[in-house]
Formats: sequence, structure tokens, C-alpha cells
Amino acid sequence: MPTLTEPSLGGHPPSQGLAPDQPDETLGFAGIGIEFHGLDVIPTAERTRKPSALFWPWFGANVNVLGLSFGAFLLSFGISFWQGLFVGVVGGIVSFVFVGLVAIGSKRSSAPTMIVSRTIFGINGNRLVSFLSWMLAVGWETILTTLAVLASYTILYQMGLRGGTITEAVALVIIASAVVLAGIYGYKMVMRLEFLISVVTGVLTIVFIILVFNHVNFHTLVSMKSGSAPEVIGAFCFIMVGFGLGWTAIAGDYARYVPRKASGPAVAFWTTAGAALPCSVMLVFGLLLAGSSTHLSNAVGANPIGALATILPLWFMIPFLLVAVSGMIATATLEIYSSGLALLAVGLPVKRYQAAAIDGAVMIVGSIYIIFIAQNFIGPFEAFLTTIGVPIAVWCGIFLADILMRRKEYVEADFYSAKGRYGSVSWKAVVLLIAGAVVGWGLITNSSVGFLSWQGYFLGPFGLGGVNGVWAYSDLGVVVGLAIGFLGYFAFGTRTVHRQEAVPVEPAVHVAPGPTYVPAPRAS
Repeated sequence: MPTLTEPSLGGHPPSQGLAPDQPDETLGFAGIGIEFHGLDVIPTAERTRKPSALFWPWFGANVNVLGLSFGAFLLSFGISFWQGLFVGVVGGIVSFVFVGLVAIGSKRSSAPTMIVSRTIFGINGNRLVSFLSWMLAVGWETILTTLAVLASYTILYQMGLRGGTITEAVALVIIASAVVLAGIYGYKMVMRLEFLISVVTGVLTIVFIILVFNHVNFHTLVSMKSGSAPEVIGAFCFIMVGFGLGWTAIAGDYARYVPRKASGPAVAFWTTAGAALPCSVMLVFGLLLAGSSTHLSNAVGANPIGALATILPLWFMIPFLLVAVSGMIATATLEIYSSGLALLAVGLPVKRYQAAAIDGAVMIVGSIYIIFIAQNFIGPFEAFLTTIGVPIAVWCGIFLADILMRRKEYVEADFYSAKGRYGSVSWKAVVLLIAGAVVGWGLITNSSVGFLSWQGYFLGPFGLGGVNGVWAYSDLGVVVGLAIGFLGYFAFGTRTVHRQEAVPVEPAVHVAPGPTYVPAPRAS
């Protein structure tokens, strides 16, 4: 492994996640070696993925039975089936369009999303964003692992296998091992796993939809009363937050393996399509079930796994277990891979696979606490994740504005030097992030969680009904934070981008052997 003091022509950073020319295949499994790329720019020779390959990781991570519960959540806003269908599908697609657009930044730079974000916040200023991204990702992988274990227990209990704590412990070992090992092995393993899960889970999902379709009552659906405009808008905000916005901070971590000459719109399209298609299908079916019966609505909203397990035939329990658990494993796998990269971007001086192992340890400890110790932890934990989602949404707005404003290539060497054009800390961007978060937190509420009761302080003054009004649980603050970040950076960041792009590019100097890099023309 070469030692560098500055990035080489291959774009390797001076520290963290330094990559050799070839992975160590002696550590391989099924022909796949551990990925040693971390925060470095992916060399030209390894950018071999077509934009269409991005469909599979995003499809696999979103073929998730939990998507059914969003149908019940939407109807709880007091809207009709048709209104829920519109805001659910449109809101979901729009939210994943943001994910696709953010991915273009990594296609242009061949670097992880949190490295590209340094161009906005500065090398050290971006540590704050990276830490927030890490907390969100490791939080979700913990929740998903926990839910996968509980889903296993629920389905096996329905089949008559009632091992109690032993069942949960065995399920945790199997599920956590799959997630952590995929995160450690890295990109190729994750891509292969997501493809397999996409195919198997996609087919089985169609089967279980057919099996329970007889529970849909179209007469009840079309007779539902329409909700008011605030209720529809609140549901729209809710679905954007629940679907796409939470993914934006890790959106480009797979697109960095796509050649720079590839089409930017193609990267955005395949990323968006891969995520939006399964989410839309699950949401629509969740609406059909929840709108057909009040009992089913309450059951699907509270426990979609348990609700479906009671109406599926016994012979389909094992396939349904595979669908439910593998879908959550696929989602957690994407999260742990990117959380490792985020942890490196915070400044932890370890290799990528070591960071993934650390994240895995945090995930396992958190899952053990939730499953075996905590009495009512998932609700408060999800509220915490929503709270972190507000500044991430502000960051997303800022990042999208930056993507639209840039006209020149990123300068790779300056990704890793506080003395370069991107600087150490961009205070304008940091202040905008904080200001947007303050406004956003004032427009969300998690009043059922004591330590977050301070939120929602703008719901009353802005005439939105206060913390008990119709807007209280709409997550409006996340969408408002997105808008503040986007419009604010257009107002205050334009000069910063122009100044960065006006600095002449100094020729890179070889300081160690490495692949030769020749900048390619930028594709839109």
C-alpha cells in the first residue's frame, strides 16, 4: 500500500480508507474480496458500473414489508383513499428524485457523498454533517435489525415455534451477522446481496399480495370521505420524510463507481426508479388493506408483519419470513456500508472495513438493548431519528442547490486539504444549516417523548394549530428545512461556488506509484 503525503493522480486521500490498487482476495468470500476503498476517489479503471446497475441496490433496500404501514399512516391523517394514493405515490417519487439528484455529485467526483459535501461546508466544517449522517444511518440500521428480529419472532410464533428469548437471540445472531459481514466486505458484496434480495423478495412479494388481495374491499375504499387541504399537505410532507429524504445523505456512495462520462440524468433516473418502484407498490397495497377495514388499518399501522401473518395461509409463512427479514436486512446493509464512510468522514483514523465493524458493534449493542432490556424504546428512538432528519433535510437542500450551481469539475486534491479551495470551515453554510434546523424543529412535534417535548414551538405562532393541531405530526419542519437550505444557499452560496471555481487548478504531482488519472469531460 503506497504512502502518500498528498493525493496522487489516482485521487487517493492522505489518510483514512487508503486503497491499494487491488483488494486483498485472500480475505475473499464467494470470489469477492474486502473492499479497501474508503474516502478516496475511485480510480478510473474501477469506475465500470452502468447507471442502470444502481437500480438493484435501491430496489433491494426498499422492497420492505414495512412500506405497507405507510398506507395506514397516511389514512390516519383523515384523508380519503384517492387522496392517499395521490400524495403517497407523488410524494414518494418526488422524495426519491432528491436521492437521485444527490447521487449525481458522486458520479461527477467518484467520491462518497460526505466527501463531496466538503466542497460546501469545508474540510472540517463538514465533520458536523458527517456526524449527523452517521447517527441517522447507524440509528436506522439498529432499528431495522431490531425489527427484523421481532418480525422473525412474530412469524415463527404464528407457526407455533414459541422459543421466546432463545428465538430472538438466534435471530439476532443470524441477522446481525449478515448485515455486519456485508458492511465489512463492502461494495461488491453489497451489490451482489442487494441483487439477490431484489429478485427473490420481489417475486415473493407479488405472491403474498395475490394471497391477501381478497381482503381488499373496493366499496369501502371509494366511500371514504375526503380530508381537508392541511390534512393532505401534512400527509404529503409525511411521506416525503418517511421515504426518500432520509436516504439523501448516503445517496452517492454507490454512484461513485459509475464512470464520469456516464449521463447524470441516467444516474438520477435509475436511482430514483429503483427506490420509488417498490415503495410505491408497497404503499398502494398498504392503502388498499388499511382503507378496507378499520381493524386491518390499526393492525397494519401498528405491526404490518403481525397483521399479514394472521391472514396469510400457513404454508406461506416461511416464504413470508424470507420476504420480511431479507427486506430489512437489505435496507440495513445499505445503511451500515454508508455509516462506515460517514464515520471516516467525521475523522476516525481507521480503515473503511474497520469503521463498518465498529458500526456493527454499535448496532448490535443497540439491538440487544431494544429487544431484551427496553420496555418502550422504538417510539422514542424513531422520534430521535426524525429530529436528526431535520438538519439532514436542510443539508439536502443546500447540496441540491450546490449541484445546480456548479459548472466545473471538482478538484480532487482539495477534497482532502483544508488549505485548498474548499477551505477548512464555510461558516455561511454551517450557519444556514443550524438556522434551518432551528426553524424545522419548531414545525415538528414528538410530544409523546418527554425529552423532545420542546419541539413544535412555531406551530402555534404560525397559525398551524399548536402541538395538538392537524399539522403536529406531519413532519412539516423537515420539508420546510429542505426549502430553507435550497433557497438559502442559492442566496448566500453563489459567490462561494464562483470563487472556488475561479481558482486555477494546479497540476497534480505523483508522490507514490498509482494509477494515472486523466480528467474526463463532465456529463450533465
